[in-house]
Amino acid sequence: MNAEAEQPDTTAAENVGAKAEAKRRTGVPVWRTGKPDVFLAAAVGEARTAIEGITAASDIGAHLAAKSEGDRLVTHVFESKMAGYHGWQWYAVLTRNSRSKVVTVSELGLLPSEDSILSPEWVPWAERVRPEDARAAEEEESPAAEAFASGPDASQAEADTPGSEDQDEGSEDDDTAGEAD
Repeated sequence: MNAEAEQPDTTAAENVGAKAEAKRRTGVPVWRTGKPDVFLAAAVGEARTAIEGITAASDIGAHLAAKSEGDRLVTHVFESKMAGYHGWQWYAVLTRNSRSKVVTVSELGLLPSEDSILSPEWVPWAERVRPEDARAAEEEESPAAEAFASGPDASQAEADTPGSEDQDEGSEDDDTAGEAD
């Protein structure tokens, strides 16, 4: 029984060692996602200049953050001041070669943030239509139906006026008189 009692202890020790190795193997190493590259994080001006290549300088707001995306890879985020893009953010991804002081722009763009206006979740038609919407549609149709129903009566009333028949007969008399000459 002592051998069995000791066995879980050795298995637990092996599991702890295996977990530590699994943590080291999976994912991105800690040194890659830690602090941003100091040189690239300081390159705010280069990031702003790169974004000015795709939009007006007046559309770019304050610098919001510099995030580390990996070894020698930093994303600079700027506020968007473009009309219609409230809450959106300009971004510029900068990189550099090992032991180099030359900044390279990898990517530029505009992304929505949590504060931006996004379209609502899609709702099926059957759930969107409410009973009061159907009543409003019926109320709009009833005046149109009344106008349509009164339309043919109004045209017949104009045709039945006494002056309109006289004009038609008079024009026929003129035609026959012209033929006789």
